[in-house]
Amino acid sequence: MPFASRRSTVALFGAALLATSALPGQAQPKPPENWPAIKCERYTKAYGDALSKLGRKGLGQEFLDSHEAFLASGCSIKGEVCPRSAEELNLANIMVVMGMNQGMASTFMPFACPKR
Repeated sequence: MPFASRRSTVALFGAALLATSALPGQAQPKPPENWPAIKCERYTKAYGDALSKLGRKGLGQEFLDSHEAFLASGCSIKGEVCPRSAEELNLANIMVVMGMNQGMASTFMPFACPKR
């Protein structure tokens, strides 16, 4: 890559980074006090929408049950839903993308599998 082109790429990256980061002295907006409940509501709706569109074919009972337990806990149980089939992994990936689009951090998601 020519130096001038590389320099402009670095400049663009720097400008983008600066535009998306907080400047010193500026407070980040605080999430609402009930943000965990709002996230759970949004996630629950997105999960229902995804199941309506995709169906339950290929989703094992253990996956469905552990996911329902996550929802019933107010979305507080983490790392208990392990996608094993291709359909479960597809649904998990869709939920992560939908969650990120709704402003939820990836740490909100219930998906994890125990190491063997």
